[in-house]
Amino acid sequence: MKIAILGYGKMGKIIEKIATDRKHEIVLKIDVTNQDELTTENLQKADVAIEFSTPGTVLDHIDACFKAKVPVIVGTTGWYGHLQRLKDECEQNGTTMLYASNFSVGVNIFFHINKMLAKLMNNYPYYDVQVEEIHHTQKLDSPSGTAITIAEGIVDELDNKKEWVNILSTDGTEGLADTIKADQLLIESFRIENVPGTHTVVYDSEVDSIEFKHTAHNRNGFALGAVLAAEWVQGKKGFYSAKDMFNFSL
Repeated sequence: MKIAILGYGKMGKIIEKIATDRKHEIVLKIDVTNQDELTTENLQKADVAIEFSTPGTVLDHIDACFKAKVPVIVGTTGWYGHLQRLKDECEQNGTTMLYASNFSVGVNIFFHINKMLAKLMNNYPYYDVQVEEIHHTQKLDSPSGTAITIAEGIVDELDNKKEWVNILSTDGTEGLADTIKADQLLIESFRIENVPGTHTVVYDSEVDSIEFKHTAHNRNGFALGAVLAAEWVQGKKGFYSAKDMFNFSL
């Protein structure tokens, strides 16, 4: 399989190593220094593009892939307000896109169990719940796309939460209790050097707390999942998310 990497930063370099280890060929690498090479002709040398750039460049990269009719795997977050537009364009024009807030196999297992747990907790309304996420200081969006997926899973399944709200915290949440409504789910975000990603769901009551947590040790799991997605999408047309490629039915 021939792969174009759109966003050749830390993640892009890890994707390159994992892809070549799996006997794939990298035919195009795009970063801030060579955006002029992101042409239809160059993209069409690839069987698939893997996009891990920034919220400011991701939409241009996706549109370029659509124009070239090259399937695109999107791991960048911070653009989901455009989701419906891209889905419509993909389906109308016969192009292929697969996106995920997190491609890690472990995180996608976490997403699935998170929804099951939230549904169960409807039986125990005396527990309140919040989401905490920690990432490296270079992460540009807040909350993380992974935290949003976790929060949306809880809101979908837990009857007493209607929406999520985010606070980017550096000094803790003292004084915030009065600002968060009972039917709002708090996502508290922290930015700390050299943290690939930690996400925790906390159910808290007067008598105890339940913590459900995923800790990434490095970026390799994200990169491997993206390469697996690129392999999975071959021969497919349409708009997909990571849950389409994972089968967690019991």
